[in-house]
Amino acid sequence: MTMSADQVLHFANFSTLFVCLVLKFPQIFALISAKSSRGISLKSLLLELTGFIVFLSYQSYYEYPLPTYLEYPILIAQDAILLLLVFYYNGNLSHCLLAAVLFVAGWHLLTVQKWIIDLAMSLCTFISAASKFAQLQCLWETRDAGQVSALTWGMAIYTSLARIFTTLMTTGDFQVLARFIIMLLLNGWVTATIVYYRRAGIKQE
Repeated sequence: MTMSADQVLHFANFSTLFVCLVLKFPQIFALISAKSSRGISLKSLLLELTGFIVFLSYQSYYEYPLPTYLEYPILIAQDAILLLLVFYYNGNLSHCLLAAVLFVAGWHLLTVQKWIIDLAMSLCTFISAASKFAQLQCLWETRDAGQVSALTWGMAIYTSLARIFTTLMTTGDFQVLARFIIMLLLNGWVTATIVYYRRAGIKQE
């Protein structure tokens, strides 16, 4: 029995939500286990969190179907935990409060005027792409995957693929679609880089 388009759409939405429920868990557990944030780019995390907040605000502002972005509050919460751990293991826990205040203030500012959220969304893809390049730069400079989780980045590839499909099937928003295509390519690049340096490290041992 073949699945209808609606059934495929529901599967894509809910499988994405399920994956995102645990997306950052491998990375969080890796940091806690190693008691180190080696290899994790703080700049990448900050940019990623910014991109998530902008994207969530945009989808909510224009009242897009909830299942198409329901995972973003979950991802924001997980990124906040990751940031807390990175600040803690870097010995900069006091900076966490300042970051929280700035993010909350910025989140509120986004929806004050329509032009602000539109402008922010137009920059969202560049912000999210910059977060991936920041992690890549960190990997290239250290030539070591450190505590970076290939599983977390691998699961992000699936969520990008699923969201390309759900966007095509629902809103058709070009900005959103372009963002997911670029994220798919960059998530794949980061995952491949992590695997490469992980294997190179095993060979050296």
